[in-house]
Amino acid sequence: MTDSIQIFVPLTLRKKNGRPKILPPARAHLENDVEQDSHILRAIGRAWSWRRRLEAGEFETAQDLAANLQMDRRSVSRQLRLAYLSPTILKRLIYLREAPALTLRNMMDITENSWAAQEKVVFPEG
Repeated sequence: MTDSIQIFVPLTLRKKNGRPKILPPARAHLENDVEQDSHILRAIGRAWSWRRRLEAGEFETAQDLAANLQMDRRSVSRQLRLAYLSPTILKRLIYLREAPALTLRNMMDITENSWAAQEKVVFPEG
């Protein structure tokens, strides 16, 4: 007889961004463990950088910016939209590290809405 103990912890393995990720049980309380997508934060930072460069007159159009970055004009234009997210959304994403209810791609599409409407979509719970 061995002196070992066997413990079973119900975890789930899923792939996220091509990497395996261990998910805790559904009833686990993870109040301090905020799931923030770093791709969203990087994309917002990039959009603000591009916006500043355009406003400073470094480039006349998004097409000029895209050519300089050697990127597709449509991709640059879509990402630039993130620079026009509601200040409340930016605060909750960047300072409070809250996870949005949308994907990065969907966040680019809501910028045409009013700031109040954006907030209801990105953070529907409150």
